[in-house]
Amino acid sequence: MQISLANIGRRFNREWIFRGVSQSFTSGNSYAILGPNGSGKSTLLNVIAGALTPSEGEITYFKDSQSLEHDKVFPYLSIAAPYLELIEEFTLNELIDFHFKFKKPLAGQTPEALIGLLQLEKARNKQIKYFSSGMKQRVKLALAVCSQTPVVLLDEPTSNLDKSGIEWYLRLIEDNTLDRLVIIGSNQEHEYSFCNHHIFVTNYK
Repeated sequence: MQISLANIGRRFNREWIFRGVSQSFTSGNSYAILGPNGSGKSTLLNVIAGALTPSEGEITYFKDSQSLEHDKVFPYLSIAAPYLELIEEFTLNELIDFHFKFKKPLAGQTPEALIGLLQLEKARNKQIKYFSSGMKQRVKLALAVCSQTPVVLLDEPTSNLDKSGIEWYLRLIEDNTLDRLVIIGSNQEHEYSFCNHHIFVTNYK
């Protein structure tokens, strides 16, 4: 999978958040989108995901060297971010079943295995609205990373995670992202220490 940005810019009203971003993202690599709070990391990540349209420039998606139409990209991407909400009326069991109606799980990843990975066996029948913020973040990350998508997009992935949660996140990435395209929006080094490419949003102001 490859995602190519050509002179991408995004503005809010008359103010440019970033401008002139040209970058290719390819499978088997991990990228960190870096910058201080409010610099446009999340906006750029959402442009890459197709959730926001660029104000200028062009974004192109390729699968097996074939260009994909923008409305056909959804099955190839998974994303987790603090501002993306879970359906809180669902129990954990129900949420996992619902999610995998839209995304295929990684090979061998059953709902039971996912609950074990989350270390939430005792909470399987609890509604999401009763989960702590850290539990919710683990669920978001596990659903994104354990979906069978060639592209994984994570924004501030260790938000609301304690030390053990951060260690859990790093193992999740290490065990499940080989040969995939991973893009992390972050300003916390422990979240992107494994990334082999760094993109500074402040370079495109």
